Amino acid sequence: MTIIHHDSDADLGVLAGATVAVVGYGNQGRSWALNLRDSGLDVRVCVRADASRAQAEADGFRPGDLADASAADVVCVLVPDDAIPSLPLDRPADGLTVVASGYTLAFDRFAPAGDVGMVAPRMLGPEVRKCFEEGIGFITAVGVHHDATGRAHARTLAVAKAIGGLRQGAIEMTPMQEAVLDLAVEQALAPALTLVNQTFTRVMLEHGIPLEAVITELSLSGETERTMRLVRESGYAHQFGFHSPTSQYGQVSRRDAYDGDALGETMRRLVGDIASGRFADEWDAERDAGFPNLTRLREQYAGPAVAAFEAELRTRLGEGAVSGS
Repeated sequence: MTIIHHDSDADLGVLAGATVAVVGYGNQGRSWALNLRDSGLDVRVCVRADASRAQAEADGFRPGDLADASAADVVCVLVPDDAIPSLPLDRPADGLTVVASGYTLAFDRFAPAGDVGMVAPRMLGPEVRKCFEEGIGFITAVGVHHDATGRAHARTLAVAKAIGGLRQGAIEMTPMQEAVLDLAVEQALAPALTLVNQTFTRVMLEHGIPLEAVITELSLSGETERTMRLVRESGYAHQFGFHSPTSQYGQVSRRDAYDGDALGETMRRLVGDIASGRFADEWDAERDAGFPNLTRLREQYAGPAVAAFEAELRTRLGEGAVSGS
């Protein structure tokens, strides 16, 4: 049975007197550091000498170097997964090291001494701070990868509580489970949804529907976003009642129109590459080569040409539309 933790399951007292080092001060690092400090913990920010250090100073921290994190009682590692293996960390046997993604633990890219835990917010970095300040918190995946002291579980839950990650519930998962789910959303689900949208757009254009109208229907109007918000807030069945009878009948009567066997076969292959570690090996090779494929694909699918088209469209449609443009 799936275990779900809440604030009442954690005790910040287990971190009383502990030093907590936050490694990295980007999207997640800044939010974690501020939340941990506001929860009363002794937080030290350890970063490279770049713009993030200046931001940490502006936020009232006295940042140190990355190597300074090694001796802290608790270290929260909040840099990109591909950078974690190269960090100059030498952890004590009684320390706790926490990562915000199961990736490096699941695929044996990171094995610090002592306790090792995972606290993975299901929320973008800046929103981790906003949700904390609003008092609503966010859902989190939590797990213990290695318990050397017998205190790993209690301390990991305390860290999760301190950043606001137990207020809406935290799902207990292994790093492998978290990594497979997270990567599968990116590699199996997102490409499938992109293909669906592209195919739908082509069919609409074949029927003479203006491209601007199709993009509006898919994203620009905000209808899909708001519908999914209703699903999140009140459930699928409740939001279904807001659709017209024509819409309701069309949705449910055509639900089995597509053959999911081919889609499922592709998804299983992609997820198999994740679970086996093949993707991790591929990503290591890409990193070591200087990210040539990422650079090329980013330019192709999210480069200046795409950004320029989207910016121009938003001057004519949506919240940023300019009258008469």
